[in-house]
Amino acid sequence: MYMIVGLGNPGREYGNTRHNIGFEVIDAIADKAGIAVKGKECRALTGRGVFEGNRVLLVKPQTYMNLSGESVRALIDYYKIDPKQELIVISDDISLAVGKLRIRKKGSAGGHNGLKNIILHLGHDEFQRVRVGVGEKPAQFDLADYVLGHFDKEERTVMDESVEKAMQAVAVIMQDGADQAMNRFNG
Repeated sequence: MYMIVGLGNPGREYGNTRHNIGFEVIDAIADKAGIAVKGKECRALTGRGVFEGNRVLLVKPQTYMNLSGESVRALIDYYKIDPKQELIVISDDISLAVGKLRIRKKGSAGGHNGLKNIILHLGHDEFQRVRVGVGEKPAQFDLADYVLGHFDKEERTVMDESVEKAMQAVAVIMQDGADQAMNRFNG
């Protein structure tokens, strides 16, 4: 079973913000696969079902971004998930242009506090991830204000397309492996 984790912050005030793109991808997968992400376990909203022929556990940690690893670790232990093979984490990335994807099999957190906390709780950085570009922070912006801000109308159109592409990238990772997904989706 694959555990697909979308990173974000709980609460209506964070909906549709740059930092919550991981939640949006989980919602898109859930809609397409007919999976209700309403279970509450290990401080996360979860849903189990089948996506693109694979058994999946969809996860939206409710710990706030900086503590995502607590929830992820607890679920990995409970479901006996192999994080190196069966964990896929979806997050925002301010170092990528709006809508661009970057798939990786391992690596640093790249300054992302949610990924940093997952790496801390796993004790390693070897897990598959789909990073979705939300654009670089303008010089005059505070980082927190920027990632907790909303997309403008033009960016929103691009992001809707990138949510679809991220969902496809997850399917390719499960079907054909991360290398194929990197070849196909990394811009």
